[in-house]
Amino acid sequence: MHPTLVFAHANSYPAGTYAQLFERWRAAGWRVEAPQRFGHDPRFPVNSNWSHLRDELGSFVAGLGDGSDPIWLVGHSLGGYLSLMLACRLPERVRGVVMLDSPVVAGWRAHSVQVAKATGLIRRVSPGRIARRRRPVWPSAEAAAEHFAAKPLFARWDAAVLADYLGAGLEADPQADVSGGVRLAFDRQIEARIYDTLPHHLPQLLRRHPPHCPVGFIGGTASREILQVGLSATRALVGPRQRWMEGTHLFPMERPAETAAMVLELLETMR
Repeated sequence: MHPTLVFAHANSYPAGTYAQLFERWRAAGWRVEAPQRFGHDPRFPVNSNWSHLRDELGSFVAGLGDGSDPIWLVGHSLGGYLSLMLACRLPERVRGVVMLDSPVVAGWRAHSVQVAKATGLIRRVSPGRIARRRRPVWPSAEAAAEHFAAKPLFARWDAAVLADYLGAGLEADPQADVSGGVRLAFDRQIEARIYDTLPHHLPQLLRRHPPHCPVGFIGGTASREILQVGLSATRALVGPRQRWMEGTHLFPMERPAETAAMVLELLETMR
């Protein structure tokens, strides 16, 4: 029986974006499952500290097997935080967690996030302000592909990953004037709400309900998110299971083969 790896995606990047990683993990003998899009199920609306999104991941996990099979959680950015939060909630089932560029927000930074959320300032300083202005529709899939390929962020991506994102991240636009129009599959307003509700409670959660499983972390060497958040709390959590991957916060898209291999190496230390 293959061990089960549940993958949780980053904000705005549906699970299909990571198909290159999934392929390699399955080839290594893992059963890989992944929720397609967080935040779009009305049963689990986006809320502060993401407890509903954690529950959405938990609901997905509960539907795998007989509800008691052990699982390993791997998550990128948003998905890494949700994986950690779920491991704290399901200590009897989760056997290990690997967080991809999801540094734990703690100390004065966590307090600053809490204040910014309470005052509404978060809407002006988080990436949500960019998400709300993001272009959502194109006249054709070809036009959308040209749009993304021209952006420096996507230019760093592995070509196969970009193709997978175009397949998973776009859908037919029902309001298009002519057939062939496409829109973002991940609603930009939901993307913005996720950014604006970043958890500030992780240090308290980890003190009250620490995960009973090993936790690993892989950070991007050029990740601005790590520079903003710091790594002291993450180092205290993961101990020797910290690794570095060349690249930005989106290194899984930039170096999928190397990322998949490093995740497998960490998972082996947890089995």
